[in-house]
Amino acid sequence: MTKLSKFMPIVIAGFVGVAAGYAIANETSDHSGHHTNGGAVSVYPTEQGQSGFAAIAEIVSILENDPDTDWSKVNINALREHLVDMDALTLDTSVSMDKSVTSIAFIAEGKGATLRALQNMVPAHANELNKMDEWAVSGKATATGATLTVTPSDVSELPRIEALGFFGLMATGAHHQAHHLGMASGKMLH
Repeated sequence: MTKLSKFMPIVIAGFVGVAAGYAIANETSDHSGHHTNGGAVSVYPTEQGQSGFAAIAEIVSILENDPDTDWSKVNINALREHLVDMDALTLDTSVSMDKSVTSIAFIAEGKGATLRALQNMVPAHANELNKMDEWAVSGKATATGATLTVTPSDVSELPRIEALGFFGLMATGAHHQAHHLGMASGKMLH
């Protein structure tokens, strides 16, 4: 096998990718062909775009299909602001850890939008985590962000808490989806 023949699959894939990109770029900008793609595609993607857009689209679909939706209370922008906070917290937060023999404190810091996100989200999420029987959780806004402290009822849980870390803990719990729907429908806020 020659050196060039090893790379032929990559070269071919590159040409296919360029051709597909060219075809997409030359579609009309009115989105009219996006639903059927000229009838050539029988399987369609389910993801509605980037994650924030997809979360909003999912909530809009739920609200549209609920005959009891009170459109005078719907606030999609509130949900969008929360999703912006979630992005800032996830992508731009710096975290250090202070571990004792009985608890772990995560010191989360950020500036600008990240600072706001930490101060908004960490205390509220700590309340949700505190509903778990195996942990006592507190969240406190600070001048530079927020501190999330987790004290397990059994110290054998400390490795799990450390492994989850700040970001895993912030994603723990199944309340996010209901919170997003409640926020967008105007029924609850942080």
